Amino acid sequence: MEIRELRKKEYEAAIALSWRVFLEYEAPEYSQQGIEAFYRCIHDEEYVRRLKIYGAFERGRLLGVLATRSSGNHIALFFVDGKYHGRGIGRQLFNLAAADNYSGHMTVNSSPYAVEVYHHLGFSDLNCEQVTDGIRFTPMECYGL
Repeated sequence: MEIRELRKKEYEAAIALSWRVFLEYEAPEYSQQGIEAFYRCIHDEEYVRRLKIYGAFERGRLLGVLATRSSGNHIALFFVDGKYHGRGIGRQLFNLAAADNYSGHMTVNSSPYAVEVYHHLGFSDLNCEQVTDGIRFTPMECYGL
């Protein structure tokens, strides 16, 4: 398994993986408004350009991505192909992003599906689930990276 920061030319594959996994695991729990808002977000070139995206590869195939913004202090995207859930890929992506984070603090607005994943990574809830523009999320934080 190769875990590394993606090159800008690989971002398109990361966005495609994120969209595919979102549709499978998140979209069934979202309103149409939320689905459309997520699509617009990940296809906003200005937004995506500001991300730092890490990828997990096996034999050249992209299996998972984690993207940060705000100088690595906020997780913006975190998706692993469903066929590879439970294999530690997410943990490896998180560990690399955390190693690049010099503040020792990270936040995320977790989707309902990923709340338990973030708890396992050491995140704590900051508030109950919220909805903005149809996007469901629980604000969370992690200290001591």
